Amino acid sequence: MKSINPATEECIGEYPETGPEEVAKKIESAVRAYESWRIISWENRSELMMRAGRILRENRGRYGRLMTLEMGKTLASAEAEADKCAWVCEFYAEQARSYLAPERIGTDAEESHVRYDPLGPVLAVMPWNFPFWQVFRFAAPALMAGNVGLLKHASNVTGCALAIEEVFTRAGFPDGCFQSLLIPSSQVAEVIRHPGIQAATLTGSEPAGASVASLAGRMLKKTVMELGGSDPFLVLRDADVPWAARWAAVARCINNGQSCIAAKRFIVEREIADRFEKCMVEEMEKLAVGDPLNRETDVGPLARGDLRDELHGQVVRSVREGAVLKTGGRPVGDRGYYYAPTVLSGVEPGMAAFDEETFGPVAAVVRADDADHAVALANRSEFGLGASLWTGNMERGLELAPRIEAGAVFVNGIVKSDPRLPFGGVKRSGYGRELGAFGIREFVNIKTVWAGHHGS
Repeated sequence: MKSINPATEECIGEYPETGPEEVAKKIESAVRAYESWRIISWENRSELMMRAGRILRENRGRYGRLMTLEMGKTLASAEAEADKCAWVCEFYAEQARSYLAPERIGTDAEESHVRYDPLGPVLAVMPWNFPFWQVFRFAAPALMAGNVGLLKHASNVTGCALAIEEVFTRAGFPDGCFQSLLIPSSQVAEVIRHPGIQAATLTGSEPAGASVASLAGRMLKKTVMELGGSDPFLVLRDADVPWAARWAAVARCINNGQSCIAAKRFIVEREIADRFEKCMVEEMEKLAVGDPLNRETDVGPLARGDLRDELHGQVVRSVREGAVLKTGGRPVGDRGYYYAPTVLSGVEPGMAAFDEETFGPVAAVVRADDADHAVALANRSEFGLGASLWTGNMERGLELAPRIEAGAVFVNGIVKSDPRLPFGGVKRSGYGRELGAFGIREFVNIKTVWAGHHGS
C-alpha cells in the first residue's frame, strides 16, 4: 500500500498488506481480548481512554502533520482534528458508565431492568477525509462499551491507521483491543464473514455502504452506515446576507470541501439571491489555495487525482446543463491535486451539481421562490445527512427544521459533529447513529433481565 502526498504527488510511504493468515490471527486475538476486556472495570476502561486522549493532545503536531501529508488537509485543521479526537476520548471516558447504566422498568417481576452489554469484535471500515476523527468517534464509544475494534482504513492513509493503533497501544489497552488490518477493499467481505466479527460500521461512499450492509445483513450482523451527503444550506430572505455568505464559504470549503456534512447546495430565497451570490463569490475568491503545511493556506489539495478529475467533470456537466460559472471551475497548478474554490449559479434539479454529491470546494447556488419552496428543494435529494438554515427569526427556523429531511438541522450555524450529540443520516445517507448516548448504544446487546421470587 502506498501513501501519496496530494500536494506534491510524491510517494511518502509504502506498507506491506496484512496477509490472510495474519488477518485471521488478528481476529482471533480480538476475540480473546474481548473476553477479558468486556468484564474490566469502568474505572480501568476510563483511565486508559483518558490516557489515549492525553497522548493525542501531547502529539497533536506529529499526528496533524501526518494527516496533512497523507490526505492534504491544512495543518491547522489537522491539529484541530487531533484535539477533537482527544475530546471524544475524554467525553466517553467520563460519560460511558452513565449512558450504559442499567435502567429499572416496573413490571410484574420482583426485579426487572434493561442492561447494555457489549457485542464483541466490531469491524470499522473508515474513509480518508478525516483520517483520525472518523476512527476515534467509533472507537471511543465502542471500546468504552466493552467491545474491541478492528480497523480497515482507506489505503491512502495507512500511516494514520498505524498511528491510531499506536495511540491505543501506548495508552496501555490490552493486546488485541484495537488493531489495524492493512487490507484492500476486496478482502473486507472475508473479514465480515468471519464468525469472530459481531458487527460492522462504515463511513464512506454509498456503493461501499451498500456492499458492506448487504453482506453483513446476509450474515445477520449489526451495522451502522454513515454515507454521502448533499447538504442544503437554506438562506431565508430575513437573514443577514453578508454574514450568511461568510459562513457559506466556510461550510463549503471545510476540509478542502471533502466532508460529507460540508454544505453543498445553497438554496436562497429569490429576493436576496443576487446579493448572496455576489457576497459568496467574494468570500470564495478570498480563500488562499496552496501548500497545506503553510499556516496561511485556507484550501489545500484534494486527496487524489481521480477525485479532482471527477469533481471537475461534475462542474463541466453542470455548466453544459445550464449552470453559470461565477468563479473557479478549474484545476490549479502544475503539481498536486488542487481545485479552485468554485461557485455555480442557476443550479436546478437535474443538474450534476444538484443531484450528486460534490466532494470538493464547489458551491451550487439554487434559487427558491419562498421558504416553503426552499424546504422542498432541500428535500429533493436522495441524501439526508445534515442541513443548515439561516434566518433572522430563530422561531421561524425552529418551525421549519422538522420539515427538513436530514439527520441534523442547524439553525444559524454550520453542520458539525459533536460528541454530545447524535450524528448520522436518513435516506441514502445511511442509518444508525454515532456519538452521544445513541452512538454508544449502537453496538450493545439491549438485554432484558426479569427476576421473580423462587417458590411459593
